[in-house]
Amino acid sequence: MRLDARDLDILRVLCREGRITKAALADRVGLSPTPCWERLKKLEKAGVIESYRAEVNLRKLGPHVTIFTTVELAEHTSASFRAFEAAMQRYEEVMACWALGGGFDYILQIVTRDIDAYQRLIDEMLDARIGLARYYTYVVTKPVKGSGLPPISLIATGKDETTA
Repeated sequence: MRLDARDLDILRVLCREGRITKAALADRVGLSPTPCWERLKKLEKAGVIESYRAEVNLRKLGPHVTIFTTVELAEHTSASFRAFEAAMQRYEEVMACWALGGGFDYILQIVTRDIDAYQRLIDEMLDARIGLARYYTYVVTKPVKGSGLPPISLIATGKDETTA
């Protein structure tokens, strides 16, 4: 899908303010409400906008620990990758899972109440025989930068800040 400057403006505003009204969005990007609404619907229909959600401050809910876990699978077959990936969908504590190229097969972002809960989760995964051969644990000691805004302009235009 080809995006123009107005489409990119809409995306930038929505990344910062997902609950903005359609009228305010139109005003912010310099469009009247109907054309802005049509663009928004086009972006949603094309799958460029996947969802709208709230960012929850977990510290306000209670104690927790964020852990990154790198994983190596016992076998490197397409069936074992599919089985592991399907299993990840079943664990609520696994916030994100990325397949990697290189030394490890996956990296997981896990949030649990404490280290003991994390270890019980890992033990459960090992007992479930989902192909997990080795894992390495990295405990987050403090957040430095969270899930920031995506570099929409760089990706959509193909430009790279380092070469621009």
